Amino acid sequence: MEQAAPAFATTRRIFSREEWAALRADTPMTLTAEDVQRLRSFNDPSSLDDVTHIYLPLSRLLSLYVGATQGLYDATRTFLGSRDGVTPFIIGIAGSVAVGKSTTARILRALLQRWTNTPKVELLTTDGFLLPNAILKQEGLMERKGFPESYDLPALLAFLSAIKAGERSVKAPVYSHLVYDIVPGETVTVDRPDILIVEGLNVLQTSRLPRDGRGAPFVSDFFDFSIYLDAGEEDIHRWYIERFLRLRETAFRDPASYFHRYAALSETEARTIGEGLWSRINLVNLRENILPTRPRADLILRKGADHRVEEVALRRV
Repeated sequence: MEQAAPAFATTRRIFSREEWAALRADTPMTLTAEDVQRLRSFNDPSSLDDVTHIYLPLSRLLSLYVGATQGLYDATRTFLGSRDGVTPFIIGIAGSVAVGKSTTARILRALLQRWTNTPKVELLTTDGFLLPNAILKQEGLMERKGFPESYDLPALLAFLSAIKAGERSVKAPVYSHLVYDIVPGETVTVDRPDILIVEGLNVLQTSRLPRDGRGAPFVSDFFDFSIYLDAGEEDIHRWYIERFLRLRETAFRDPASYFHRYAALSETEARTIGEGLWSRINLVNLRENILPTRPRADLILRKGADHRVEEVALRRV
């Protein structure tokens, strides 16, 4: 079922690709075509033209948001008589599998790092907070990997709370796409960044609040700005299958790969496996959990069939 482009006429300002590109103003280009090629994900055709038309205007908008938000934080610290440093600005990036979240996150990080004041920008994917496979198998959740219940939500919330509080050397678990599991004992350290980008399938997810008012915060409660990567369902489906078939010819050939057993399949057999994974897991997650969070984003980047962002929807303020 193809999802129609959303109608946000009353709550958002809608920009075509060219209209959005004009909002770049005098924001300088600080990336090269080689940089973009290095930053983009496997099977993602993003180009320097996309940086020019989409990500430079977004970088300019974020610069204004960061400055205004830090001003509010400074005002609060002045009111409290506190001198506890800078509160990190957190950006959330959500969207389906295969829609291009990782490329968007890496390009944005590279652009933000090259602002004239050279802020410290970190990037974290929520994959590291997936429950280990052993627990998922024990709980019967391997076919629900990537669904909200497959994450260690308390650990993710604790991590974001520590980051927002300005704590030093906050550690997060590491996930390996090669072995399709958490790497035991391995962590990454995030040390008081000016900006943190958090990328994941369900970072805008909410849950039913308890009546006693004691509910845990949502992940998105820690975000100062959020972005949703959007595309038609059929396009995402096609991108997912194309990526799966490419991985069969590359990463899956590594004997250490969790999916190594798929490398020897014929293209027809591999396509059948990919279609099954899409319909049983990724499509269900998209429809039930990911797409319903789209209205919660501050900015929606709507992609066309060629992976180019064709429309930008910015929440009215």
